[in-house]
Amino acid sequence: MIVAEIYRQADGKTTGFSIDGHSNTAPRGSDIFCAGVSSLSQSAYLCIKDHLHRDFDGDNGDGRLMLKLKTPPDDLTEAVFQTMIIGVREIEKLAPQAVRLTFSS
Repeated sequence: MIVAEIYRQADGKTTGFSIDGHSNTAPRGSDIFCAGVSSLSQSAYLCIKDHLHRDFDGDNGDGRLMLKLKTPPDDLTEAVFQTMIIGVREIEKLAPQAVRLTFSS
């Protein structure tokens, strides 16, 4: 299962995310749920890094992608995170056995 954990502050603003696992609904390289979540999360990661140039702690290992902002979130980072969350939530609706979206502070 893919677990997408979204990190939030007390005020609800998003400070980062962690994506772990595989959906195992098709052979590796052919799994549309893994591809969808991966595309959304990698795009958010790269946008925060290369376009917004925000400082963060990150991990991009096998089956894991993590990003935690070192600075307070702002309207631009929130837009990027919310776009990713909306997309992952839609994939979770299609494949709840394969994708789980959680929130923590």
